[in-house]
Amino acid sequence: QVQLVESGGDLVQPGGSLRLSCADSANTLNLYTIAWFRQAPGKEREGVSCSWTSNGRSYYTDYADSVKGRFTISRDTAKNMVYLQMDSLKPEDTAVYYCAGKMFGGGSLQANDYRDWGQGTQVTVSS
Repeated sequence: QVQLVESGGDLVQPGGSLRLSCADSANTLNLYTIAWFRQAPGKEREGVSCSWTSNGRSYYTDYADSVKGRFTISRDTAKNMVYLQMDSLKPEDTAVYYCAGKMFGGGSLQANDYRDWGQGTQVTVSS
């Protein structure tokens, strides 16, 4: 089991950008499938993006339709970090954002597929 910690949430104006970070205290993220989820008040948790590998060297990515072209998931394997770059932010992107991880299997944007979760970081998009 990994201990995931998110950071980078903030208040930003519409059209602005933020970069969220996901770290693991055991430095094992490079082999994990990592996904970003978000949950707005009164709404279900939504898969935003995921990144997975079959060999620990090259990574695949997937995105929810609502964020395609605006959000980018990436990794720094030297630092064992996963990032979510969020551009052209909209008020409807406001939510608590979570990173989640699983050791086996490919990419998924289904919350039930993930065992390990961070505590979340608040993103608020408002003028």
